[in-house]
Amino acid sequence: MRTFLLAVAVAVVWVPVVGQAASLRCGTGLVSDGASKSDVAAKCGEPVSRESRTESEEVKTKDGDTSTKRVVQKTFEEWTYNFGPNRLMQVVVFENGKLIEVKSAGYGR
Repeated sequence: MRTFLLAVAVAVVWVPVVGQAASLRCGTGLVSDGASKSDVAAKCGEPVSRESRTESEEVKTKDGDTSTKRVVQKTFEEWTYNFGPNRLMQVVVFENGKLIEVKSAGYGR
């Protein structure tokens, strides 16, 4: 029995970690990583709420002995979908218009 448990523990350690892909099922439609806002709206309809924010990030690049800095603007939008009281609400996150994350929120109404 100990050998079996040791083998299971070793197997779990050696299993590669797989990242979660952002995806959302809306009826018969499915949207996933990289989908545009228009694609999500077409398949899932209009969200119950939209929030938007802009973040600035300083990016440094080096070319030989010369380094340059520039500021990059990123626009994030979060759309919330409420699929009713028996399902969790879903928050869809876009970066510069492309789907990057889907998060679950509390139960809908």
